Amino acid sequence: MEEISWADFEKVQLRAGTVLRAEPFPEARRPAIKLWVDFGPEIGVLKSSAQITDCYTPEVLVGRQVMGVVNFPSKQIGPIRSECLITGFYREDGAVVLAVPDTPVQNGARLG
Repeated sequence: MEEISWADFEKVQLRAGTVLRAEPFPEARRPAIKLWVDFGPEIGVLKSSAQITDCYTPEVLVGRQVMGVVNFPSKQIGPIRSECLITGFYREDGAVVLAVPDTPVQNGARLG
């Protein structure tokens, strides 16, 4: 495993946000959900495409806090421009489980 410096880690903006809206994403090549996440007044609402359909439906995601990388360049994924990367852990079966705060924090709070 390659080591990184503290300065490298500080470049990654991992922030907490609340899912405002979630919709199926049938146009995606692999099953995904479109998310609109509020990362607070400094960052605002960002869109993402998340391949989390094995463990989540759009209905259970609205109102939940998630962790996202907010300083990657945006990426076109089919008809949606993904503006952040929602983080999660891969289970042994390949399903993704979201990385989330265990108690509510302010939207935009930075992991550090």
